[in-house]
Amino acid sequence: MTPTNQVMMSAIAQATDQPTDGVAGWAIDLMEKMGAPGAGLAVALENLFPPLPSEVILPLAGFAANRGDLGLFNSILFTTLGSVVGALALYGVGAVLGRDRTRSLAAHLPLVKVADVDKAEEWFARHGAKAVLIGRCVPVVRSLISVPAGVERMKIPLFLTLTAIGSLVWNSALIIAGYALGEKWHVVESSVGVLQYVVLATAAALVVWFVVVKLKAKRSPAENVE
Repeated sequence: MTPTNQVMMSAIAQATDQPTDGVAGWAIDLMEKMGAPGAGLAVALENLFPPLPSEVILPLAGFAANRGDLGLFNSILFTTLGSVVGALALYGVGAVLGRDRTRSLAAHLPLVKVADVDKAEEWFARHGAKAVLIGRCVPVVRSLISVPAGVERMKIPLFLTLTAIGSLVWNSALIIAGYALGEKWHVVESSVGVLQYVVLATAAALVVWFVVVKLKAKRSPAENVE
């Protein structure tokens, strides 16, 4: 660990009275070494390994932006890119392995529950494409929703668009919360249940907007013909 990294971790520990080992220490180390791209890498890995909590990584990035260690815009940009990259990787797993082999793989991975994979699959079966957008705002499901999307070979441009929008909403909410709370960034993790409903409401509004835009686009050619 570099001396600068030790200073940053020490400053965060003193400011928040929170431990800087575990996931928090790992995320701090990435951000110190790579800046905002490090936050993006942490989020990409969080997508691939759902037990890594974005509820810790994202508010911590917001706090780092508050301290001036990271830029707020760059933090949101790179974490959203990281989310999309991680989601695309899981989409590929679902597309290549299929449902049964994906479930079998999940059963052999530590800290990954087959029940969570099944829950994501149920979400996708119930909500279709909307599940990708809204699912990005639901812990655990937000990562694994990419798997059934891959299994069902959802169109990649649509998948990437919905994933990017949902990830942008979720990441922005948690990063801005960490930025606003400053030294109390860790409060976000315990309050994420309430925040989740706010973000879900925003995502649902985006779904309505998306549907309205699509319907208008379909009607326009017909109106022109008339």
